[in-house]
Amino acid sequence: MKILTVAVPCYNSEDYMEKCIDSLLVGQGRIEIIIVDDGSHDRTAEIADRYAERYPDFIRVIHQENGGHGDAVMTGLKNANGIYYKVVDSDDWFDEDAFVKVLDKLEELHAQNTAPDMMVVNYVYEKVGAHHKKVMRQSTMPVGRIFAWDDVRRFKLAHYMMMHSVIFRTDLLRRSGVDLPKHTFYVDSLFVYDPLPLVKTIYYLDVNLYRYFIGRADQSVNEEVLLRRIDQQLLVVHRMIEDVDLWQVESKKCRLYMRNFLEILMTICSVLLLRDGSDEALKKKDALWAYLKQHDEKLYRILRRRFLGRAMNLRTKLGRKIGVWGYLTCQKIFGFN
Repeated sequence: MKILTVAVPCYNSEDYMEKCIDSLLVGQGRIEIIIVDDGSHDRTAEIADRYAERYPDFIRVIHQENGGHGDAVMTGLKNANGIYYKVVDSDDWFDEDAFVKVLDKLEELHAQNTAPDMMVVNYVYEKVGAHHKKVMRQSTMPVGRIFAWDDVRRFKLAHYMMMHSVIFRTDLLRRSGVDLPKHTFYVDSLFVYDPLPLVKTIYYLDVNLYRYFIGRADQSVNEEVLLRRIDQQLLVVHRMIEDVDLWQVESKKCRLYMRNFLEILMTICSVLLLRDGSDEALKKKDALWAYLKQHDEKLYRILRRRFLGRAMNLRTKLGRKIGVWGYLTCQKIFGFN
């Protein structure tokens, strides 16, 4: 059994997948790589098969009908043999030196029978044209030791954990029942959110492992694409509301973190719909908040009274301007496009 399974969901990825896979090869002998060809129409399948032929001991390829990014992530999880599970999108890559440090630490902790439920690392925005590469750290978490939620000093709203940040135990993910919907973008949030109530022990390794590429016009985080696919983002937030009853989460700190996480997603959806500005978009925004109220009125009241909740629900023209300002602020703080 390898310490880590790395899944690489691929869809028409011929132009960049080799850079991604090559960055993982330093883990040979310690990891397994599962390349999931999600019904590609270009040379993705050919390239993936070539890697599997060259490295049969630790690279596998699964070809499937197109089911979307979430379906490819779930295929990787269903077939994973590693103790831990990590996803890297085919247009992103790992820093090789940081990856070696991650594997060393995971193996060390496992050998000591202290392996945590979740490891957290940093990710870096590799944004086209940006001279400064923004590093997303978890600056309030203890560094270099096993800790629990109660050991976190406080949570900064802007530093929420994306899929890029986390490495979960494979068995924990399976026990959590996380199930990403097919043909839906933005499921990364659901992948991180749903398992968190089961996480009891965490290890934060302060290395810049994940290089998150931003710059292609067709990327799901491009603003125009976000607006066009807002219904998929709303579906993910609905699922987050449905999947976890926050008041049943044992750890108060975990519950607080998850509340902040949901607040961020509610805000991003709201500001995008305000940015659209059409009557239909404004109705969708109101429907989102009504959906939260219907499922958890207590949580609705808390989020609605907070600054972001108030800003997203102002009814006047000035309120809409504040909403757009909030959108631009969210861009800078959250870096979501």
